[in-house]
Amino acid sequence: MKLPFIIIVDDDEQVLRAIQRDVRTKYNNEYRISAADSANEALELIKELKLKNETVALFISDQRMPEMEGVEFLGKAKDIFPDAKLVLLTAYSDIDVAIKAINDLKLDYYLLKPWSPPDEKLYPAVDDVLDDWQAQYKPDHEGIRIIGFQWSPKSHQLKEFLSGNLIPFIWMDVETNEEAKKYLTSANVNMDALPLVVLKDGTFMSDPELPELAQQIGLRQTASEKMYDVLIIGGGPAGLAASVYASCEGLKTVLVEKSNPGGQASSSARIENYLGFPRGLSGADLTRRAITQTLRFGTEILTPKTVKNIRVQDGYKITEMTDGSEIHSKTVIIATGVEYTKLEIPGLDKFNGAGVYYGAASVEANACKDEIVYIVGGGNSACQAAMHICKFAKEVNIVIRRDSITKTAADYLIKNIEKTPNIKVRTNTEVTAVQGDKVLEKITLKDAKSGEVKAVPAKALFIYIGARPGTSWLNNIVLKDNKGFIITGNDLTNDKSFSNFWKLERKPYLPETSIPGIFASGDVRSTALTGISSAVGEGAMAIRFIRKYLQEN
Repeated sequence: MKLPFIIIVDDDEQVLRAIQRDVRTKYNNEYRISAADSANEALELIKELKLKNETVALFISDQRMPEMEGVEFLGKAKDIFPDAKLVLLTAYSDIDVAIKAINDLKLDYYLLKPWSPPDEKLYPAVDDVLDDWQAQYKPDHEGIRIIGFQWSPKSHQLKEFLSGNLIPFIWMDVETNEEAKKYLTSANVNMDALPLVVLKDGTFMSDPELPELAQQIGLRQTASEKMYDVLIIGGGPAGLAASVYASCEGLKTVLVEKSNPGGQASSSARIENYLGFPRGLSGADLTRRAITQTLRFGTEILTPKTVKNIRVQDGYKITEMTDGSEIHSKTVIIATGVEYTKLEIPGLDKFNGAGVYYGAASVEANACKDEIVYIVGGGNSACQAAMHICKFAKEVNIVIRRDSITKTAADYLIKNIEKTPNIKVRTNTEVTAVQGDKVLEKITLKDAKSGEVKAVPAKALFIYIGARPGTSWLNNIVLKDNKGFIITGNDLTNDKSFSNFWKLERKPYLPETSIPGIFASGDVRSTALTGISSAVGEGAMAIRFIRKYLQEN
């Protein structure tokens, strides 16, 4: 396979030679490095590369050049290679220009001159943007293919599972893709056997269960140790943060996840307010970074793995799985997060995965091309989904019962929605009915003020409401509040039965549940602050107290 290009532009020959030298030193084995001292000359080169069907991963341009400014050059370069990453070389006096370019041009990074030593000031930044590019780069695909019906619940489940576990795949709709039908012939299967998964080596799986597919693609499902210091249940931001902090402190750590890591955050099309990412990042990108980080420190991630029960024996925790296996650990962190609340509409369940989706905007957005789509909910997640889906859909309608989204969504999202012509906010409105044969075709909207009821065409309905804690499996293992959130710390002392279940001299630690050594972290914990950043902090905090617990025991 031909190596992708890194293009460097700077009119100062001395600076150009220096950055070309430093970039070649680190990246010459993985990329072809090309440099130009003229912006116009560089644009001609870029056009030539496009005609030759070459790939450009990164443009690095100085800001102050006589023919055109760097921001203008990068904008023109992006028009030709829209997937390439953009880095601007600036003097300190040009920082305002660079920050404006982050918003207007979607600049990926700006580098201050001088960048010496490159090991500290150049390579970390370039590594980061190239890692992002590699994660999004889709060359001619030779890997997994999923063949099925677009509006099939099982097809949706497989796509969501692979996407959530960062496994690249090609989706082929059997009704519109002639190539897909050839695979059916080769595999000697009929339409009733769909969805069909074709692996890289030509092996095919007809309508596979997730554990079966996970085994075939190499996801770990079996614990390697007899005893762990920490078992983390749930792979959302809190669970992943806890696993990073636990493993980097040398604790034997295993994380179990019932479907795919990342939690609700992984389906966010764009997270703009996460510290350290001025351009924002997708939930999938944040998840990818977190998984890479925790695996590097030695955490074992088991997926798909569903917990059935936890029992305590001689102070040790034995966690039982639905597949009959058990994991033994000294401590447990429950970080199962929250789920979107089920929309109570007669007949809605029939269309789950067949036009009705809880979250999943990043997985199904492409299927909404030129369609009319509805989103129920007015929070940040719903608005982020709308901003993503509107790139594909003909029209996106946000349906809320309130009279405005100003109290439920971040200001930057509201402003973006107001500027987007194919997004409409339908206030004082609710969905009261759904219609369709095998897939969703229409929904019924009711105006709360006028009482008007009307049926409208809808190819997809995305639901982003409520926060139901992922604790139904817990039964009465630990103390929960009346909404199902896990009670921890000093709040436990307010319970009338506290002295019956708590036998230690010390009080429960802040994230500790009614069973010593079992902790709760993130949105699932009663009184915890919500949001991705808060969940990450919760995960880190839990490890601090687990350290104390292990020292005591």
